[in-house]
Amino acid sequence: MSRYYIDLHDGSHFVKDEVGFELTDESAVRGKLVRIMAKIAQEFSAETERQDYLAIVRDEAAVVLYRAHLSLDVQRVDASIENPREES
Repeated sequence: MSRYYIDLHDGSHFVKDEVGFELTDESAVRGKLVRIMAKIAQEFSAETERQDYLAIVRDEAAVVLYRAHLSLDVQRVDASIENPREES
């Protein structure tokens, strides 16, 4: 098995994975990445308008294999602008 590292950045903080994960192949790496990003999405705050996360997967030689970007942007919509009444 090979070791892969998943670094995370939330727009203001960078966390470099120093431990990594032993995974069998790139399919397992991709699956791990998707599960991590899904977990992050579940923890998004309802109080924040915009949240962004970037994950980068490196192999043992520090070659970047995958990048994943997760973003949530919540905006209040002015209904009078977005849904104008049709005039008869």
